[in-house]
Amino acid sequence: MLWLKAFHIIFVVCWFAGLFYLPRILVYYAASEEQAVRAQLAIMARKLYRFVTPFMYIALALGVTLLLMNPGYYFSTVWMYLKLAGVGFLVVYHVQCGRYVRRINEGTNEHGHVFYRFFNEVPVLFLFAIVLLAVLKPF
Repeated sequence: MLWLKAFHIIFVVCWFAGLFYLPRILVYYAASEEQAVRAQLAIMARKLYRFVTPFMYIALALGVTLLLMNPGYYFSTVWMYLKLAGVGFLVVYHVQCGRYVRRINEGTNEHGHVFYRFFNEVPVLFLFAIVLLAVLKPF
């Protein structure tokens, strides 16, 4: 079980690295006025999204495996339901990142750098909440 938990944490960290950096690329894309720079950033965003998406799936699969190893405990705790809600939101956030990446690659971006700066901060809040829930196990 400890090996599964260790690999779950490793893949969550890898996924979060992408969730932190990908929106930052979107900020730079929206702030740039040079077409060549924007084209390069669009390619970088597309490649990064494709690179980190498998980390999300692996982290989720390992998390579900850990849940199923002791469902009586985990499904009887409020903190786990809150954590799962946060993870669900992050999956939606990840998919939305993919939509924004597709839009910048198609040249149909409609958001400015200020929007992406705020969008960039969302996973930090969820990281704090999820880690605090998992470690402190309140309720």
